[in-house]
Amino acid sequence: MVADRTACNTVCRITCRTTDIDQPPYLPHPTMSTATISPRTPAITSRLPAVGTTIFTVMSALATDCGAVNLGQGFPDFAGDPKLLDAVDAAMRAGHNQYPPMAGIAPLREAIAKKMQALYGHGYDAGSEVTVTAGATQAIITAVLALVHPGDEVIVLEPCYDSYVPSITLAGATPVFVPLTPGTFRPDFALIKAAITPRTRAIIVNSPHNPSATVWTEAEMRQLEALLAPTEILLISDEVYEHMVYDGALHQSAARFPALAARSVVISSFGKTYHVTGWKVAFAAAPAPLMAEFRKVHQFNVFTVNTPMQHALAAYMADPEPYLQLPAFYQRKRDLFRAGLAKTRLKLLPSSGSYFQCVDYSGIANEARSLPEAEFCQWLTREVGVAAIPLSAFYHDGYDQHIARLCFAKKDETLLTALDRLAKL
Repeated sequence: MVADRTACNTVCRITCRTTDIDQPPYLPHPTMSTATISPRTPAITSRLPAVGTTIFTVMSALATDCGAVNLGQGFPDFAGDPKLLDAVDAAMRAGHNQYPPMAGIAPLREAIAKKMQALYGHGYDAGSEVTVTAGATQAIITAVLALVHPGDEVIVLEPCYDSYVPSITLAGATPVFVPLTPGTFRPDFALIKAAITPRTRAIIVNSPHNPSATVWTEAEMRQLEALLAPTEILLISDEVYEHMVYDGALHQSAARFPALAARSVVISSFGKTYHVTGWKVAFAAAPAPLMAEFRKVHQFNVFTVNTPMQHALAAYMADPEPYLQLPAFYQRKRDLFRAGLAKTRLKLLPSSGSYFQCVDYSGIANEARSLPEAEFCQWLTREVGVAAIPLSAFYHDGYDQHIARLCFAKKDETLLTALDRLAKL
């Protein structure tokens, strides 16, 4: 048998070497000098022709150039817990530096399942229903590519995080835009229902919401549950700010509602929860049939996620206090920031969750009040020294409401410096 296989391989090699395929017409003639060939990059057709550099990259770069306080991009300017950082070091020194299992190490998946059971009452099987991902953005695109097919439609509630639409486009599907109610950013279920067609494969919901800082209520989640119940529509539930819900409210995870959990991929982020956004570690939880498809894409996308961080997070999650105390931690920052903003001419919108605060700038005392959002945020960065994000960047058509988004996940001194500058408005 071995001899036969060797002979076969030999024949295959000889055959391939003597075919015309080995002398394609595009190879240079043996006598042609390579010095006469001009380097040329072949023309391509973009898969994402409407996509440019993200507004977050643009505004952060402008903030750096101008020496502005960066309240634009959503990341903390303070360190994570030293205990968590020490746990990473310990994991590295213990030898956890090689590839982990594709779905994530078992202790971390078990810790995730235990947390979700305790908080939301839904039991996910750590072996078949939880996957550790390289950030929430990777989890989102993986869910879309795994579950959405060319020709499908996906309902997107605007304003929305900017990765949703490119993910849908790369899947060959069509985003169907439904606006959240301007001013309040509450879901309009009549509009959502009207957007459903036989081609609707999924809807993406984000609560607590980026950029508006609204939080879906139990009643709204039940309305969604009832609306989807007679359909085959899947729910991709982006819950990366799950532990940033204020004023005594509870986060209404899709996992709390059995009929939603049965059709949902629930996504959350360790980076957001533990102040380590640069680690890019998150997770997805879903019923086993959905997760099986999710993992098929995941294994050929990132395959797996860095090992020492997983071991550190698994050990750190043994204590639930860091995430249970997070609402109070950020609510104090929110209240500090809102109290300072109330002394300016900026109009405050509600901030019920996430670490964002939206403001209406149409009442400020100078001519900048009439600028479109993108131009206002650039002016604010250059002239006032505070970077913000225009809400219009979260709409596919650039819908402008004279609203800017600010991030309060910053040291108190950073917020106070920004407030001092904003007081000039």
